[in-house]
Amino acid sequence: MDQTKSIKITDEKVALAKAEHFCAYQERAQQEVRDKLYEWGLWPDAVERIISQLIEGNFLNEERFARIYAKSKFNQKVWGRIKIKQGLKLKRVPDILIKKALLTIDPDDYLTALTHLLQKKEATLNEKNQLKRRYKLQQYAMGRGFEAELISDILKNSEL
Repeated sequence: MDQTKSIKITDEKVALAKAEHFCAYQERAQQEVRDKLYEWGLWPDAVERIISQLIEGNFLNEERFARIYAKSKFNQKVWGRIKIKQGLKLKRVPDILIKKALLTIDPDDYLTALTHLLQKKEATLNEKNQLKRRYKLQQYAMGRGFEAELISDILKNSEL
């Protein structure tokens, strides 16, 4: 039950100004902006014109959005590549831009982050059985979007 009134905008200039503010506040995916414009009650042709103007004005840049999304989810939430890729797909970012964005994550930092994540989780586990312990660590890291092979390699080559 949403208590807020949904805003209806019919003037394209007003919608463009509002959309510029929406994009300037934080990086957005094209689909997020498109959804917001439809939510405001604009017609499809007006929505596409505004999207084009936002791209021309550099308010909207899908590649920039994908790079920032990947970096911030990795650095702040310690998400793995799989989860980042899923998040970008949900925002309908093209596959080629998702690949480019994932390449911005430094491989050494990625391994370090995964190792640190596993160590932190390991410290909280009360499981005595070594196999169950490793299984729990593997599941945890996979839930964070890290690759199973990489997790296995780290678990094999450490005392965790």
